[in-house]
Amino acid sequence: MNALEELKKHLKPGQVYRRADLEQWSTAVDRHLKELVEEGTLQKMSQGMYYYPTRASFGAVPPEDEKLVGAFLKSDDFLLTSPNFYNSLSVGTTQLYNTCVVYNHKRHGEFELGGKMFDFRLKHKFPKELSEEFLLVDLLNNLNQLAEDRESLLNNVKAKILKEPESQMKRIVNAYAGERTKTLFNQWMSEESLAYA
Repeated sequence: MNALEELKKHLKPGQVYRRADLEQWSTAVDRHLKELVEEGTLQKMSQGMYYYPTRASFGAVPPEDEKLVGAFLKSDDFLLTSPNFYNSLSVGTTQLYNTCVVYNHKRHGEFELGGKMFDFRLKHKFPKELSEEFLLVDLLNNLNQLAEDRESLLNNVKAKILKEPESQMKRIVNAYAGERTKTLFNQWMSEESLAYA
């Protein structure tokens, strides 16, 4: 078996590889990568990143966003989100955005990976997974970037937040809210307690 076939044995469909990942199985990694791309086994995603496409009846299936971003960051400590997820909150957002946001600890800026744009944003803290409470806080944090009518959006978010258990919302706000969002939340909470006083 030649060296290229030996390398191929280690590759799995659906996986994203960095050039450095393949060095352990090849003594001529650049030549082998060139050959693998030419024969269609691998596709070049961006500088130093390659994808082994899975095949479906309609052609090659692109890699999952998680795999692309994980390979790019060399980490699985990130959170994928999008302003489109706010539409699930029933607070009046209806716009569709062509943006995939990546909260992470390493990179900041827009990067194209596999033909898709990702907006990487450095954050000190973010949850492991999305929740309705986090999305409400995230919406308030990003309110200035949304195309919807802010006044009605704020009223709807306020009504929704006041229905949530206060202790849970407080925990999420303290962990993930920007200063403006914290001020807004505290103002809503004090108005609410005055209303019941």
